[in-house]
Amino acid sequence: MDEVIQVTQWLSSITPRKKAKLFFFTTHADAPPPMVGSNDVDTHEETQLPLATTVALHNFKNIDEFLKKKVNTFSCYNVIENEITKTDYEYLRFYSACKYLDVVPPFLDLEKISAIQNKFEMTDEERDYRLLLDSADLVLEKVCDSLKPAGVSQMWTALRKDRNLIRGVKTIDIIGFFVDPNPTGIKECLSFFIVRFLQKADKINRVNTNRLERLIAQCDESSSCEEGKTIDFIIDSLRFYPTELYPFGFCLIMCVIEGRDGAMQEIEKTMEISRHLGMITHTEKNPTKETIELVKKELMKPKYQFYSSFTCWFMSHGDSNSMVLADGETIEREWFLTSFPDISTFQLKPKVFFMVSCRGANKFSLKGDEFEGQSATCDHYDIGSALIRNRMLDITDSVRDISYVQPMMDTLVAYSTILDHLSGRANTHGSIYVDRACVLMSENISRGRSLTEILEHLSQDLHEILQETMDEDRIVYKQACHYDSFFRKTLKLPYTRHPKEDVHSAPQ
Repeated sequence: MDEVIQVTQWLSSITPRKKAKLFFFTTHADAPPPMVGSNDVDTHEETQLPLATTVALHNFKNIDEFLKKKVNTFSCYNVIENEITKTDYEYLRFYSACKYLDVVPPFLDLEKISAIQNKFEMTDEERDYRLLLDSADLVLEKVCDSLKPAGVSQMWTALRKDRNLIRGVKTIDIIGFFVDPNPTGIKECLSFFIVRFLQKADKINRVNTNRLERLIAQCDESSSCEEGKTIDFIIDSLRFYPTELYPFGFCLIMCVIEGRDGAMQEIEKTMEISRHLGMITHTEKNPTKETIELVKKELMKPKYQFYSSFTCWFMSHGDSNSMVLADGETIEREWFLTSFPDISTFQLKPKVFFMVSCRGANKFSLKGDEFEGQSATCDHYDIGSALIRNRMLDITDSVRDISYVQPMMDTLVAYSTILDHLSGRANTHGSIYVDRACVLMSENISRGRSLTEILEHLSQDLHEILQETMDEDRIVYKQACHYDSFFRKTLKLPYTRHPKEDVHSAPQ
């Protein structure tokens, strides 16, 4: 059959709503920059004009033309070995979006997809199409699905009132002030136009969504939300780190085995909980400084930009400032923690570090005056919220910026013990902290708990456990863990377990 006829038949089989979503996922705003062919970049018009004209004319002709052009480009594309191009990213994004929406063209060359995945050095696990979907876009799709056409129309009206933001933007004028979003697919086009416009204007990104939340907050709940949804529910969905679908993220496990009884148990437990959480896991036994540098280099490869989060378990002996490696050398804990968050592939994504080592030799002994009760009191003030608002600064958009981010932002560091203190372990099971952390995370999958809630529960649970030193003094003591957070959103555990056998690879 002629290819033109095939493409036409394929497009005619897709509903308007799915066409809007396919366009949205394919024009991913935060797509990684191409490594070669950088002159071939999406223009503002290419990504927004089709949406604007579709909303204005209630006609999907321009979106159809855009999708036809993509299909034709992929049909003629020759996969070049070694070099990763902009088209490689686009091909993978297009395929994953089609797979997600169940509209894969029957004529799409799956061998080219496999060849592109080879260029990215993807493992079998990483060939799952869900890895290639952007979690932030999936959250924005759910926001759209939660709003009625009237709700999206109200967002549009609120956006149009911000004259400083929309001044001189031609696509805004094409749509006009008053919009009828009721025809099938038009609500989606308008919602996705608003999102892409705010992203292009550098007002929102995968972490900073305040500007979008403020638009939603101006909607009338009774007329704007789909059944069972509320304005608060929709806004709350934007306040979590986007980690939709599989995989939940990439997990790096580094464990020094030499001289650490139960270390293999630690590895088994952290691997098991990581897989239950839906993470793709890599383990480094007995790491050295050279190992760490090689891992950092590996994590800078383009394929890691598809991951939604990064988790690292580092388990070794240590003292107040450093950690002991397998070859007896030490590294500064601060150096380790500050070097990983700066890796560009995980910018604007949650990064969690579990640092499991002693930080000194002190013990919270069960003898002495330390157990005398301590308490703290504070005054409580009953001040009306309106009064508080009137006394606070008026922070305008002109003094806000989301372009520049401190490297440590979106990072959480969980320590197995407090500064200058021991981190306890059992002879056969390894770190007690690792054991309890894995148990609590496993128990809380499907309960909608956030990581910080579980860490707080872990702090309580661990501090109830009586431990004993392994030396001749046999001192009984307690251990206290804590965490430092630079998170800007909440990181929730996934609602479903992801056993390895449930992961289906993309065609190879």
